[in-house]
Amino acid sequence: MLVEEELANFLPERDTIVTVGVFDGVHLGHIHLISELLEQAGQRGMLSAMVTFRQHPEDLLSSKTKLPYLTDINTRIKLLQNEGVDIIVPLSFTKDLARLDARKFVGLLQNHLKMRGLVIGSDFALGKGREGDTDTLCQLGNELGFNVIVVPPMEIAGEVVSSTTIRKAMAEGNMKKVRKLTGRYFSLHGKVVTGAGRGEGLGFPTANLDVNSGQALPPDGVYAGLAHINGEIYKAMTNIGKDPTFGGTERTVEAYLLDYHGDLYGYELTVDFVAKLRDEKKFASADDLKKQVAEDVRQGKSILESTGVN
Repeated sequence: MLVEEELANFLPERDTIVTVGVFDGVHLGHIHLISELLEQAGQRGMLSAMVTFRQHPEDLLSSKTKLPYLTDINTRIKLLQNEGVDIIVPLSFTKDLARLDARKFVGLLQNHLKMRGLVIGSDFALGKGREGDTDTLCQLGNELGFNVIVVPPMEIAGEVVSSTTIRKAMAEGNMKKVRKLTGRYFSLHGKVVTGAGRGEGLGFPTANLDVNSGQALPPDGVYAGLAHINGEIYKAMTNIGKDPTFGGTERTVEAYLLDYHGDLYGYELTVDFVAKLRDEKKFASADDLKKQVAEDVRQGKSILESTGVN
């Protein structure tokens, strides 16, 4: 069974306190739960462990279109490591795993991760048909020798912090709210690839970012933000869309790095989204587009400076 093979790659030196979930977005609600995980592990002299699913369970269990992820698995692991978690276990969510009942799943966690405690959110459930809700898991814990700590949800301004809430804010282009719920700017990462070259012709050379097709994106438009490359940070204007002025048909992510001079092709680039400037639109001519891009840069600089981004 794949889940056992993947768990077997991790051999804790001592007992662990575990939490389980997708943790897509690694938002402040997740950080809230992680803080309890770390506290419990510290108090009991155990290791902290997080089991994160590589795929959204809904992708397998639902007939709906796959749910785009807020953070890919590599970014997610890096963010979780930054929180100080000792062990991070990425599991593939397969049909075999979906068929496991709650008892079998927690038994695997005990056998392979030496689990002695389980930290979960109040709406958490695991196992076939989500049978392992908080009450069931507490009963299993009493029977199998692990305790369950239920963490209440985190709220900001009366709203529960969740990946769903963040997706809604991002779909509205509300990057300020996304940052408030995650504690950081939303970012995209990818390799710079060859584009149509129109930006350079307009006097604003752009880096065409090769973003994974499963990545969630903000709505089409122009955004002010930051670009990270080779350990340096630059102010940047990023356009998401199909370039309607030139009859484009494919959605692209293109970043113009202010005050950067040099060839970016082949480099890995990360772009932070600070604020949305405007929707994408079709212009009557290339000159009109050029004038608007110059205004975007001026407005973007002003917004970045006003928000303390220098």
